[in-house]
Amino acid sequence: MCKAPRAGRTKTRLAAHIGVSAAAELSACFLRDVAAAIEAVPIELGRTGYGVYAPAGTEAELRDVFPAGFGLRLQAGEEFGSVLLGAVRDLLAAGHDGVLLVNGDSPTLPPVYLASAIGMLREPGDRMVLGPAADGGYYLIGLKLPHAHLFEGIAWGTASVAQTTRQRAAEIGLAVAELPEWYDVDDAETLAWLRAEFAGNPGRFRAGGRAAATRALLAKHGEAVP
Repeated sequence: MCKAPRAGRTKTRLAAHIGVSAAAELSACFLRDVAAAIEAVPIELGRTGYGVYAPAGTEAELRDVFPAGFGLRLQAGEEFGSVLLGAVRDLLAAGHDGVLLVNGDSPTLPPVYLASAIGMLREPGDRMVLGPAADGGYYLIGLKLPHAHLFEGIAWGTASVAQTTRQRAAEIGLAVAELPEWYDVDDAETLAWLRAEFAGNPGRFRAGGRAAATRALLAKHGEAVP
């Protein structure tokens, strides 16, 4: 799930700390690294990568960011829940047996979490797979069916998103399988977590993905990155 990494239009909270151009550069690197995590999932598991994006007209920019094998799916809208639900519906309609929606803000997301999510989702019976984020949201939601109720009445961008989504699942009797917690890089605090992870002092989050593009960008700007 992503927006085209345009200066002034993406990563606005980070931009307040590091500037709009640097935030756009980081955003592009985050997308490259999340895509690399998806591509690191064994192909034998039957995975296909997509960039589900907005706004319209940014396809060429995203083709430069994503691997050649990735598809692009426009999913624009004012209400984020409708965007997520539309993505689930479209990808299921394309013939996939399940959908994992992954945010584009977690460059060190471990590929093993994605592989685990595929296995969880393919267990018998209907279910939701949830990857809770440190800020109270989620970095991943996986579904076999487009359950609209999961995306209704959610206070997006708040610390209650994951818990409210669990409640929505309980209300419709949908089983929930959970992945380990991970984090989004959205502001100065979480950027500091990322730098600490790169420096070998990860705190709460360990054994993250390599995030080669993000590491290279920080090194380019003079930060010591192992």
